Amino acid sequence: MGRVVLVTGVSQPLGGRFARTLANNPDVERVIGVDVVPPRADLGAVRFVRADIRNPVITKVIVGEDVDTVVHASVIAAPARAGGRSAMKELNVIGTMQLLAACQKAPGLRKLVVRSTTEVYGASPRDPAMFTEDMAPKQLPRAGFAKDAVEVEGYVRGLSRRRPDVTVTILRHANLIGPTLESSIGRYFSLPVVPTTLGYDARLQLCHERDVLDSLQLAVSADVPGAFNIAGDGVLMLSQAVRRAGRPLAPIPSFAVSAVGGLFRSARLADFSPEQVAFLTYGRGVDTTRMRKVLGFEPSFTTEQAFDDFLRAKGLGPLAPERVQSVERGLRDLLVREGDRG
Repeated sequence: MGRVVLVTGVSQPLGGRFARTLANNPDVERVIGVDVVPPRADLGAVRFVRADIRNPVITKVIVGEDVDTVVHASVIAAPARAGGRSAMKELNVIGTMQLLAACQKAPGLRKLVVRSTTEVYGASPRDPAMFTEDMAPKQLPRAGFAKDAVEVEGYVRGLSRRRPDVTVTILRHANLIGPTLESSIGRYFSLPVVPTTLGYDARLQLCHERDVLDSLQLAVSADVPGAFNIAGDGVLMLSQAVRRAGRPLAPIPSFAVSAVGGLFRSARLADFSPEQVAFLTYGRGVDTTRMRKVLGFEPSFTTEQAFDDFLRAKGLGPLAPERVQSVERGLRDLLVREGDRG
């Protein structure tokens, strides 16, 4: 376990909760939380430092505080939280580059833990049933959070080669869900009527928010290098998940998916980015053998249990028929307009 741990992204809910929990560990001497804005939530014993990881000043923080462990948890998944796609890419990619440059210059650094995502595997009709950590995507992500995550991991592997004395652990969490977490997949299932791509039923594998925090804790305490898929056991078919949420399905022809996605995105109801649409069309599964046998992590929630915990917390269930009918009429009208244009 690191004596002095620096955690990035502590103004984000998961980053702040992780840092606060880590600070209560008796084996940790100090936890330093870094972000560009002060956190809204109380960080407890964590010492907050307002710093931008895109700025070389982060080197002074890491070296000056004798940090021996860095947990990079600030990669942003939604453009709206960063102020747009350009700002999101700068924070994710440029910020990571500067942070890793600072890590390389820190002689006392011994461990780097990076919170990544299974979105690095992409989603396509040619995907295997389960991705293992050494598999490459059949189709590289070309935009958004998934593309950022691929670039981030590439830079992290570069640091690992340059600093073989540093234990580098990458945790690829499946799509996140939980009772307190605001995530794109959670907003999708909270829609009054859930649009899907006609003719497809995606396989979903999820990771509960508690398992995100617990896996990060284990990665900090264990000296286990490499990349690890982190996900709950089992999969849910998209249609099954929608029924559990008590939502009616609205199958959309593929030619109109982008238009419908833009409608929900502009209304800030759900994230229908291209990579999100691909995931909800083709799905994705990951093998977690290394998670158990090498990292030694056992999730507390299966995919099904994680989803049910989310549903209970959000109070999701059947809607009034008149509300369902109103939304369905709006979707039908949109499809007619898109068909006329085609």
